[in-house]
Amino acid sequence: MSPRELVVFGTASQSPTRLRNHNGYLLRWDDEGFLFDPGEGTQRQMTYAGSSAKDITRICLTHFHGDHCLGVPGVLLRMNGEQVPHTVTAYYPALTGESTTGAQYFERMRYATVFHEVLSLDEHPVVADGVVAAGAFGTLSAMRLDHLTEAYGYRLVEPDGRRMRPELLAEHGIAGPDIGRLQRDGALGGVLLSDVSEVRRGQRFAFVMDTRLCDAVYALAEGVDMLVIESTFLDADAELATAYGHLTAKQAARVAAESGVRTLVLTHFSQRYTDMSLFHEEAAATFDGTVVVAEDLMRVPVPPRRP
Repeated sequence: MSPRELVVFGTASQSPTRLRNHNGYLLRWDDEGFLFDPGEGTQRQMTYAGSSAKDITRICLTHFHGDHCLGVPGVLLRMNGEQVPHTVTAYYPALTGESTTGAQYFERMRYATVFHEVLSLDEHPVVADGVVAAGAFGTLSAMRLDHLTEAYGYRLVEPDGRRMRPELLAEHGIAGPDIGRLQRDGALGGVLLSDVSEVRRGQRFAFVMDTRLCDAVYALAEGVDMLVIESTFLDADAELATAYGHLTAKQAARVAAESGVRTLVLTHFSQRYTDMSLFHEEAAATFDGTVVVAEDLMRVPVPPRRP
């Protein structure tokens, strides 16, 4: 079981720079690996980061602008080359009603070159807000954002568990194998599991890319332990952000502050900026939690569970 962490492959927006590759983010979550928005060059960045194609179990695309998906062909080729043994699921906007559907765009990327396909890949076009996957990891939900094309953000929620209270167990005389029996059965000799334990809140993660400020951004971010969110512009360029369907660092920080976020990860920066400390300053002036200005090949641990 891997540690829960975010591996950042790239942090650029429309155009990569000498220091920033196009988007690409791998969330390592126990036995799952969620690859979000692999842009051009993601396969190479995976090599630098020491990430294997076998780490990926799910691919989540927010939308079909090139900086968020043109790494798909190379990543899939790598997965075929490494003969990934498990089925991988891909999620992307369905683009129903459009002249070109999401399935057609994805097919073009999936079969962009000649290769021998051995990977088992399931496609799951996202047609509306709601849960798109559920399993031992929890639930993965998608919500429609406000961008220039159909785009979705993603939210991962681990189920709540229970934390045993040693002092309460001792008070009721429960020890050894009886603890396991109580956890399995929910009651033992008149003692309920709730009498000797407390709720352990599951961890929560949200991924929000290209969008204007909207209700869905807040809904996705509500109470998460880690929010990975675009901050393409600084507040001085807020008009540009609105015109092109993006957020500023100040807006991202406002979302984090009002939504009870613990760790705010800013990314997807316009090539016009070179002094990245300005993003931290702008966000920290609004949000008093942990602010991380993402850098290529950075690893950001998911915060420990809340007390």
